[in-house]
Amino acid sequence: MGFCVRSSIVSILAGVLAVTMVPAGQAGEEEWRAESFWLHMNSTPVDDQMIATEARRRSYVVLNAWESDLAAKFKAANPKIQTFVYKDLSSTRGYACSNGVDDSDLPTGVGYCAADPEWFLLDPNGRRFEYAGYHGHWQMDVGNAAYQNAWADNVIASSAKVFDGVLMDNALFACDTYHDGVCPAAYPTDESMREAYRSMLANTRQKFVDAGLKTVANMSNARLYDGAWDSYVEHLDGGFDEWWLTFGDRDLLSEYSHGWSRQIEQITANEAKGKITWVQPHHSGAEQPFRYAFASYLLAKGEHAAISEIEETDRYDDPSQWRAEYDWDLGTPLGAHHEVAKNVHQRDFACGTVIVNANRTGSAPVTVRLDETQTDETGAPVTFVALPGTTGTVLRKTC
Repeated sequence: MGFCVRSSIVSILAGVLAVTMVPAGQAGEEEWRAESFWLHMNSTPVDDQMIATEARRRSYVVLNAWESDLAAKFKAANPKIQTFVYKDLSSTRGYACSNGVDDSDLPTGVGYCAADPEWFLLDPNGRRFEYAGYHGHWQMDVGNAAYQNAWADNVIASSAKVFDGVLMDNALFACDTYHDGVCPAAYPTDESMREAYRSMLANTRQKFVDAGLKTVANMSNARLYDGAWDSYVEHLDGGFDEWWLTFGDRDLLSEYSHGWSRQIEQITANEAKGKITWVQPHHSGAEQPFRYAFASYLLAKGEHAAISEIEETDRYDDPSQWRAEYDWDLGTPLGAHHEVAKNVHQRDFACGTVIVNANRTGSAPVTVRLDETQTDETGAPVTFVALPGTTGTVLRKTC
């Protein structure tokens, strides 16, 4: 993710039939619903009606540094919503400096013109790195202690008592991210790059705690590196996986050593620590990817995980689609998810059941029989479901 450009330079980065059920709250059970977030980072217009609607139903919203007025309006509409400010952990922006003066509100922690030349990351030939595909994004040395302190101090000074937290974009894992095949001279291996990020997150952690700002980092592709997610989250209040389970309508992540269960475990591990997880599936709204991702999310969700889908990469403008399913109350979880067949997982709730088949797309359906009649997404009563690979279902029952 690399964006957040102001005004004229903005980077362009089905509902299902519901049936009448007895609300869990009326049945003496604890309400248990999905949570969602809105990444509004392309500076598109937001009116008061949109704020009133989204503040009521979203748990988190991410805004730009120059949108403090919107943050105040969201909090006024719903004091419980958590407002976060976008800040790139890894770059400074050349376009945010004019005539030698950096903009007063930045999408980064350090201005391009004010940055010490020693803070820019260099390739083996001594040249600065510019993100491929993101003009004016210059990569910084996150392992440099002076950069770490300047970044944190600047972000806190501009954000404390204005926002509830900071979305730290681009907590990277590979040394050649944004410049394929070329690693920085200072960090020639993936592990050395990850150590630099762990250093930055650890060394700045207490500053954000003392300032009362929560920290969530964008940690896309963490599943590909053993232990990477947990090693970063140790120094954060949560993690965001920008590419979670579905990468398009026909590109769905199934189970393998670095596949489905790795991304489910991100939620499970964070919930056990009382930490935030944001997950973002990519799809057009088609039924299979939506149901697969949503059911998978519900398998692991506790009190801190939220989901928001996106169709076009980096299209962070209007709110993501609000699904009728987000308001379904499944009641209290009756335990963790468990495997009922190879790579097929089920989680039972007081008022429903969630089942996911994480076998590869196109694999044969697996039949799972239910202990009692429940209602599927179309409103039909069912006593069993037959799920092909990379599909999921959310069933409900009276309770």
